[in-house]
Amino acid sequence: MPQSLSCITLHTVFATKYRKPMIKPQIERELYAYMGKIIVGMGGIPFIINGMPDHIHILSTLPRTVSIAKYVENIKRKSSKWIKTKGYEYRTFRWQGGYATFSVSPSVEKIVYRYIANQKPHHLKQGYDKELIKTLEDHNVDYDLRYLWD
Repeated sequence: MPQSLSCITLHTVFATKYRKPMIKPQIERELYAYMGKIIVGMGGIPFIINGMPDHIHILSTLPRTVSIAKYVENIKRKSSKWIKTKGYEYRTFRWQGGYATFSVSPSVEKIVYRYIANQKPHHLKQGYDKELIKTLEDHNVDYDLRYLWD
């Protein structure tokens, strides 16, 4: 084949350092829009970005020329730098070191989209800890509880 083609949709999740509730309502939408621009700049398509004060979810395509690790690293690095410009209370902002990302089949993209869109009502019923562990287990991902949180 003379060209390289791909269509990989990811559900990516990561939290603030020590899960501090630093994503305040006054910057939330602007942060998500900025992250969307980062994704577009790498060649991906952001479908939805949403979350809570201590973590975010991204549903997007993975650019065919970027590894998952580089993709997440760029989003986290650039958005962390940006958020620090938003005021004194964000000067110490950091994302946690790790992330979780899952491939999403086209047959369930709408379900994952709705799940991300409804993060706030969802978290009235279930905390981030249980949510992440359930998602890891649903995807048969091995994990060590000692290293999930930083």
